[in-house]
Amino acid sequence: MTDPFKLLSTRRSVPIPMLAAPAPEGADLDAILSAAVRVPDHGKLAPWRFILYRDESAERIGAALAALVERREGGPLPDTRRRVESSRFSRSPLVIAVVSTAKEHVKIPIWEQVLSGGAAAMNLVNAVHAKGYAANWVTEWVAYDEEAKAILGIQPEEKVVGFIHVGTPQESPSERPRPALADVVSEARAPGDG
Repeated sequence: MTDPFKLLSTRRSVPIPMLAAPAPEGADLDAILSAAVRVPDHGKLAPWRFILYRDESAERIGAALAALVERREGGPLPDTRRRVESSRFSRSPLVIAVVSTAKEHVKIPIWEQVLSGGAAAMNLVNAVHAKGYAANWVTEWVAYDEEAKAILGIQPEEKVVGFIHVGTPQESPSERPRPALADVVSEARAPGDG
C-alpha cells in the first residue's frame, strides 16, 4: 500500500479468529518493529518494550495460564474454558506485547511516557497493515493480573499497553460505524467569547 492517507483511512481491526498464518517474520517483522519505535518520545527514554509470543513458547505460556486459573478456581476447568485460557497467546500466529516501562523522571511526566507506549502500539498496528497483514489490539485479564504478568515475562512495575495479535486476514473485515466529526470536534473559545 503506497498511499499513506489510504493506509490510515482503511486500517481496521480484524477479529482474532480470522488471523491465520503466515505472520510477519524476518525482514518484514524487523521493518514493522522499526516503524513502531518511531513515535514521539520526550527525552528519548524509549519507555516501552515489545515481547513476541509465538510457536511453542506461546503454547507453553497458555498452558501455564490455564494452570493458574485452575489453581485459583480449585480444580480442573471445563474443556471450553481450558481451551480459551490455554490458547490465549496462540489464537493468532504472532502476538506482540507492547509493555510500558514508564517510571518517575525528573523532567518527563509518567503520563507522557505512557502515551508514547500507546503511540508505539498504534504505529505497530499501522505498520502491520502497511505490510499487508492484519492486527487486533486487546488486553484481557492477563494484562492486569500480577501472576499472569509474571508468566508472560512482564515485571510488576510494568504495565501492558496491549497485546497485538498479528496474522494474515482470512477475509476482508467489514467496516464499522465511526463517530461523526461533529460529535468529537470543537473549536476552542477564549475566555469571554460568546
